Amino acid sequence: MNEVTDQTGSYRVLARKYRPATFADLIGQDAMVRTVSNAFETGRIPQAWILTGVRGVGKTTTARILARALNYELPDGSITAPTIDMPVLGVHCQAIMESRHLDVIEMDAASHNGVEDVRAINDAIRYAPVSARYKVYILDEVHMLSGAAFNALLKTLEEPPPHAKFVFATTEIRKVPITVLSRCQRFDLRRVDAALLVKHLQGIAGKEAITAEPEALALIARAAEGSVRDALSLLDQAIAHSGASGAGASTTTLAGPVRAEDVRQMLGLADRGKIIDLFEALMHADLPRALSEVRDQYNAGADPAMVLGDLAEFTHFVTRVKVVPSLAEDVSLTEAERTRGRAFAVTLSMRVLARTWQMLLKGIEEVTSAGRPLAAAEMVLVRIAYAADLPTPDEVIRSLGEGARSNGGAPSPSSQPSSRPDLPARADAQRGDVQRGGTRAALATAPAEVLSNAPVARDDRTIVAARVVRSFEELVTLATEKRDLALKSALERDVRLVRFEDGRLEIALEASAAKTLTGELSKKLSDWTGRRWMVIVSAEPGTPSLHAQAQIRKAELKDGVRGDPLVQAVLARFPGAEIVDVRSPGDPAAASSDEIPLDAADPGRDE
Repeated sequence: MNEVTDQTGSYRVLARKYRPATFADLIGQDAMVRTVSNAFETGRIPQAWILTGVRGVGKTTTARILARALNYELPDGSITAPTIDMPVLGVHCQAIMESRHLDVIEMDAASHNGVEDVRAINDAIRYAPVSARYKVYILDEVHMLSGAAFNALLKTLEEPPPHAKFVFATTEIRKVPITVLSRCQRFDLRRVDAALLVKHLQGIAGKEAITAEPEALALIARAAEGSVRDALSLLDQAIAHSGASGAGASTTTLAGPVRAEDVRQMLGLADRGKIIDLFEALMHADLPRALSEVRDQYNAGADPAMVLGDLAEFTHFVTRVKVVPSLAEDVSLTEAERTRGRAFAVTLSMRVLARTWQMLLKGIEEVTSAGRPLAAAEMVLVRIAYAADLPTPDEVIRSLGEGARSNGGAPSPSSQPSSRPDLPARADAQRGDVQRGGTRAALATAPAEVLSNAPVARDDRTIVAARVVRSFEELVTLATEKRDLALKSALERDVRLVRFEDGRLEIALEASAAKTLTGELSKKLSDWTGRRWMVIVSAEPGTPSLHAQAQIRKAELKDGVRGDPLVQAVLARFPGAEIVDVRSPGDPAAASSDEIPLDAADPGRDE
């Protein structure tokens, strides 16, 4: 790899010292290198390129390499055309790589984003280059240009002079107008694969005479998330953190290898082996061990949110290995991850992995926003551990169906799945709670034809005593007792009774009824009465709703009162008056004799 020496002798960070200078030095961008190579060899060189990708994948570096290739020239004049074969530094290479060549103009579009800046380019581009073959304009973060600046650039970009080329770089390709994109040849620079990044870091550590553990480099590569610059910066930091001295060090320091433990401490990461131990404890529903593991990692400096993030990452890895076993051969993974990941992929079902992944994603959000992150993380682990050996809905239904067939329609207690067959058993005291929770889940998800009138297990682990309900009116009274005003209102207004039996309710619904009313009614009645209720929507019209019946009775009562001679005399004495309501003397809603009704102040309204 070609290096640009620092004439001042000061230390240069690895990201600058080992910056690629040729296409051969670029890693992980084979598609782009192949396309550019073929274009240069055939002379099909476009007037503009646009490079996009995440930070640190080499956009600006690639732009400088393109500028160098366009203007590559040896002192003896043996090369007279653009080429990608640049074995040694040419006449213009050093100045281009140091961003000081007169004919290679680099402009930061974030700070030069106005029409005046683009107008300066339009005015200067018509002049021939001073010494190079091409004038190359490199615009970094081009998406920051204003709309007017983009419009001012369009004509020049479409038909530039033969001696001018443009190279744009951006991390936000969607913010670049389509009119600009259509005039450029686009290259999407990929994130560098973690395995390839580890090999790259190993090569640089060798050149620097630094000893680094493979696991430490794997942690750095994983933390860099595909960014070469981030990986080199982290390696620089890890070298300083471990006190290792490399080639060319100007001061005497204690020599030491870059160890995985130092990198974890530097990044605030949990030990990868401990993360796997924590995952294993959760999948075995060993809650004391899981809480002890997360507490130890927290005391060692690991962030609770990052611990859950690492757990989610390992869950994702196990899921991928379950689908594609060959993925476990990734060299960026530790031996423990590869070996134990394969074992988990064999024993754990896809449903359990998917459920764990969803709970972790939700838990990470909770921990991030919680005032006490450790407590929030522990509660997330409690949920995962208690759900780890619960049966999935299809297992519950299948087990209940088998029990119903073997016992003549009633599932036996032994048929309830208390644990997953592929996981070790939890301690007996904890197992009892999970079995009762599994029974509750089974009853909630089983089809109606296999359900019995057995008492329903509640969340508080108490059994509800069976209650007999003899009429529809008693159901309304029961809803009132339970203070469920929404269901009481729905029973009175939206339900027309067709047939009623204890445990069976046939109804017709008003148009205003909620779509979920029948399911909610069945569940709540089962919870309240301690027995299963079957709620059926019938095609028969049924009797009017309780609210409609009350309105009919009130109308009849008004008609009867209106025929009273005294009331007729009052209505005749006050023209325009009307009967608003009729109440019986025993009605508690009636106003007491010493109260003045609110509508008495209005002479136009009388009762």
